[in-house]
Amino acid sequence: MDVFSYLSDTDFSSGKPVMKNVIKSPNFNMVRVCLPTGLNIDPHPEPNATFFLVIEGSGIFTKGTETFEMKKNDSLFIKAGEIRGIKCLENLVLLGARDPDPKI
Repeated sequence: MDVFSYLSDTDFSSGKPVMKNVIKSPNFNMVRVCLPTGLNIDPHPEPNATFFLVIEGSGIFTKGTETFEMKKNDSLFIKAGEIRGIKCLENLVLLGARDPDPKI
């Protein structure tokens, strides 16, 4: 896919995160993630380093022991193994870029 509109075909109806692959490569993966208002992803560790860019909406992001309220055009980098979580204040559309899973 050469051209991708991050706001086309967004879906918040399932009440769960909805991911769409943008780029999948041996070195990194990029996904568009739709998170509905009120969804809470409890803080937890992940094996991947991840960069988040907020395309639309707002939420409270946890990184380690800190929290950040983020909105459109804000970004955050989280190291591999670091605690992360998200509380959606309004429908969020995120671009996520992460390392490939080290277990694969």
